[in-house]
Amino acid sequence: MLHKRAPSTDRPAPPPASIVLVGLMGAGKSAIGKRLAARLGWPFYDSDHEIEAAAGLSVAEIFARHGEPAFRAGERRVIQRLLTQGPIVLATGGGAFMDEQTRAHIRDAAISVWLRAPVPVLLERVRGRTHRPLLNQGDPAEILTRLSAQRSPVYALADIIIDCTQDPPEVTTQFVHQAVRTYDKPLSVPVRLAAADYQVLIGRDILARAGAHLAPILPQKRVIIVTDERVAALHLATLEAALRETGIHFDTLSVPPGEASKSLASWSALVESILALRPERGTAIVALGGGVIGDLAGYAAAAALRGLPFVQIPTTLLAQVDSSVGGKTGINSSHGKNLIGAFHQPLMVLADIDTLATLPARERAAGYAEIVKAGLISEPGLYEWCEANGPALLAGDTALLAEAVGRAVAFKASVVAADEREEKAENGRALLNLGHSFAHAFEAEIGYGGGLLHGEAVAIGLVCAFDLSARMHFCAPTLAPRIAAHLAQTGLPTRIPALPIERLLGHMRHDKKMRDGKLSFVLARDIGEAFTCREVPAEAVYQTLLTCGAIE
Repeated sequence: MLHKRAPSTDRPAPPPASIVLVGLMGAGKSAIGKRLAARLGWPFYDSDHEIEAAAGLSVAEIFARHGEPAFRAGERRVIQRLLTQGPIVLATGGGAFMDEQTRAHIRDAAISVWLRAPVPVLLERVRGRTHRPLLNQGDPAEILTRLSAQRSPVYALADIIIDCTQDPPEVTTQFVHQAVRTYDKPLSVPVRLAAADYQVLIGRDILARAGAHLAPILPQKRVIIVTDERVAALHLATLEAALRETGIHFDTLSVPPGEASKSLASWSALVESILALRPERGTAIVALGGGVIGDLAGYAAAAALRGLPFVQIPTTLLAQVDSSVGGKTGINSSHGKNLIGAFHQPLMVLADIDTLATLPARERAAGYAEIVKAGLISEPGLYEWCEANGPALLAGDTALLAEAVGRAVAFKASVVAADEREEKAENGRALLNLGHSFAHAFEAEIGYGGGLLHGEAVAIGLVCAFDLSARMHFCAPTLAPRIAAHLAQTGLPTRIPALPIERLLGHMRHDKKMRDGKLSFVLARDIGEAFTCREVPAEAVYQTLLTCGAIE
């Protein structure tokens, strides 16, 4: 979305097939559209003029003879036809974008631009116009005020919003042109499951447009936001403004930040708070925050009213590439991490790369470990890409961040689609646990929310997994040092912080991946060739822990 701000310094993206201008009468769609088309060298069309030419009647006459429903049906057909003609600039009538089918055609074929103007400006521009049937039904000021209130939440679904004032059309055209040239359409990664599909949207400025992304898929225009106090201070106002802009009603609940909130007591209190707001079955829970909030809010959504719709808005790199995708929700027990929970798939995941700029470098690095993990499991090209781009990515290169998140999410989506509920005893979704048998033991010993972030524990666990694989003669002994060197280059720990071996082994024996008394490890034959293994000698695990820093 662009609100007449300074032009972006990012490399301009090529314009799409067409540009469609929407907004109330008097917003300047035709005047700006003609100038924009001249700049681009594209044809310009006005949908009202095309309808009149096809019908041989004015818009007012069509309304009078056939009524508004017949006019909207004809308008829908005309707009659909025009958008098949290649790159054009199209100015639409004020009510065109209100039609759901018309919006779908526009969304598929064009970038939509809402020319948003205050009612006094609109009133000045339409004063004296008698060919507007809606204005002929009463006081123009009252009609425009009412139409603005009704239509603004729908116009806000447009891809770009430009605020128009009394500036001449040439000035506003410049803003529209710049906005279209620099518009970065979010990457959409589908997660295809047996029961339902959903989209993971990845890109910049997504949080500020959350209402536009969510309004078409929410069962009702009411949500309950669950966040933590730290994230709320950074991002809650942006989300609330985006929801308000599209007419989505919301309540907000906040919990203390940190892993300690993933407790049975915190979950119970959250569910009670949700129920106190009297949600209906169509009221969606929106998780705004990192993995803790996603897990906690997702499990609350799974339980309240026996299942409420759920949306993930992850604000950490770790959550964007891992925990927000796949439907795993849960809380910790005194017996281990994530032992209480449910599979509850979200309606949508909104991964805004811009929110990562507020993360401390250490937390960005922790999330990066999960991207490396994806490459090590089955995407050797992704791992090599990480070795080439990891430092620049963590330094804040937004293009590299977006690419990394997109590649990691696409990888996880493919794994989840093949094994949604981790029911395959071997391989399948279990491969996502590469390094985690070790990592969970580290976290359990140190304490959840202690001195080791989850991604840091995973980084050490990856090195351990490849050391164990080499110890069992599955892979070359050079791989663990190579992986450790890359992780260290990005600021991640690669050695166990002097934890007692026997206690780590004890935690592993209580891991939820135990089957028939045996712990399943994910090992590797090479980078990108992970597999599950249940026949792992205890002595080999012991020696790996010792080699990687644990103490006897």
